[in-house]
Amino acid sequence: MAAENQTGSTLPRQMAQLLAVIGESDARAKIFALLGALVAVVVATAYAQIILNAWNQPFYDALARKDAGLFVDQLVVFARIAGFMLVLNVAQAWLAQHTKIALRCAVADRLLSQWLAPLIAVRLSQAGEVGENPDQRIHEDVRHLAELTTDLGVGLLQSTLLLLTFAGVLWTLSGSLTLAMGDRVFAAPGYMLWCALLYSGLAALLSWRVGRPLIRLNENRYSEEAKLRSALVRVSEEIENITINGAESEAAGALKKLFAQVVAVMKRIAFATTGLTWVTAGVGWFAIVAPILIASPGYFRGDMTFGKLMMIVGAFNQVQGALGWFVNNFSAIADWRATLSRVVGFHGVLTRLQTVGEASRIEVEGGHEDSFVLTDLWIATAGGRKQLGDRHLVVQAGDRVAITGDAESERALFLAIAGLWPWGGGHIARPHRQSIVFMSRTGSVAPGRLRLSLTFPHPPNAYDDQTLRAALTAVGLERFAHAIDVEDRWDRRLSDDEKQRVAMARTLLVKPRWLVIHRALASFDPTSLARIADTFSNEMPDVGVIYIGDPPTPKFFTRAVDLAAQDATAPATSHAGVAPSMPETTRPARSIIL
Repeated sequence: MAAENQTGSTLPRQMAQLLAVIGESDARAKIFALLGALVAVVVATAYAQIILNAWNQPFYDALARKDAGLFVDQLVVFARIAGFMLVLNVAQAWLAQHTKIALRCAVADRLLSQWLAPLIAVRLSQAGEVGENPDQRIHEDVRHLAELTTDLGVGLLQSTLLLLTFAGVLWTLSGSLTLAMGDRVFAAPGYMLWCALLYSGLAALLSWRVGRPLIRLNENRYSEEAKLRSALVRVSEEIENITINGAESEAAGALKKLFAQVVAVMKRIAFATTGLTWVTAGVGWFAIVAPILIASPGYFRGDMTFGKLMMIVGAFNQVQGALGWFVNNFSAIADWRATLSRVVGFHGVLTRLQTVGEASRIEVEGGHEDSFVLTDLWIATAGGRKQLGDRHLVVQAGDRVAITGDAESERALFLAIAGLWPWGGGHIARPHRQSIVFMSRTGSVAPGRLRLSLTFPHPPNAYDDQTLRAALTAVGLERFAHAIDVEDRWDRRLSDDEKQRVAMARTLLVKPRWLVIHRALASFDPTSLARIADTFSNEMPDVGVIYIGDPPTPKFFTRAVDLAAQDATAPATSHAGVAPSMPETTRPARSIIL
């Protein structure tokens, strides 16, 4: 699961997965209703095309005979047919646009729900390349897939209906045609139909052989574009640090390298598209005269009138156009296959991530509301096994326990308690996730009003202004006490230390039952630490605190536990038979910071 690998999946399997996603959506009834209406409109349009093709014979015969009265009558008939088809065209366009919207809503809603399910987003960030750009998968890829699926689906349905209807028409019209070979003349049943099938079949085969590389190239392009977009966002977010360190040229070089990779893929796509255009354009141009050339012997022998010739040409073009749908849309089909693979692959990874916890080596049990109980807990890190000093650590309400180790094992323990680090052994029984506040080493503040970050996850009016200002003062941010409703890029304006203080202020407001901290107080000054300690003692005496890292104020904590390398004489596996070290293939990305 470390990387996405959907390119090998068959098209039927990918389509089945997409239909399953749509079937799980609340909008499925609306989508099926829109699709049903689209089918009805396309069927009506195909019927109108048959009527229009039949109109060709009397109209062109009137021209050939110079019959002005019949010519005017046929123009009136044409106006009625064209008016009916215009209404159908507008209805089809309206239905197609709303189908695109409904499809996008259904797929995006499902992926958003999966992505932001408890613990899934962080697990995805550890899943390799597929976890690097979930925003693009949900935003751009889903939009593109919805539009291509609707357009290609409608086009395929139209072509299929036209092929079925006009194949019969062309067979009937070809019944009177004869072929001459020397002095011999013989009938050729369905002559024009067989020629149309042969012409379109050869064109489709040639298009597939020439354009097949576009599927893989489009997948590569989307992947490289996603990497470039992600890098641009990171540079934009870190521009202050980049500028302070004078690293603009290095950042520009890295971005140019990524951009060069995008350009390289685009050049290969341009070359492949050019080769495909030779086929599609050549087929299209020759199709203008092909039916006339094929039917001309019968016309010159007097087997048909000029009107019937034009009727045969129209039917041939409809059949050839229907069969040529694959040729004309191969580039779009390749794009659709690549987009479908990315969206379905992303959905598949999210689905598998939901079961990661079931195979977790560290057993995490929620719902143990009275205490944290860590039994025989050890952590597998890149540096080896790290064993919790207390083999049966119980943290009850009001306890304040500090756990220290090296940086890597501390981070792994924090993630393990949160249910995000399965590598290791032992058992963690903890309260329900909603009753715990986790404070990671790096704070998070949203742009907009500072009030939103202070009251999260509660609504902005959950606390009055005086309470918010008191919380900011308690953590040493009194200078921002009167700026809680100022619109600003607080995520950029505040330093890392100030973001941590905002997180602590939020904790003081929420007053959780349990608090798990990973070095979040390390940079606080003594005055702020004293204020926070007083707040806990006076207002939150029953809050259970687990602090992972060197305690900033040792007197605040009631107990200290070490997280140290396991004794070399310890057995190679835990009581559950788990390997003592984390396999290289399952180690999460080292760049994750929480």
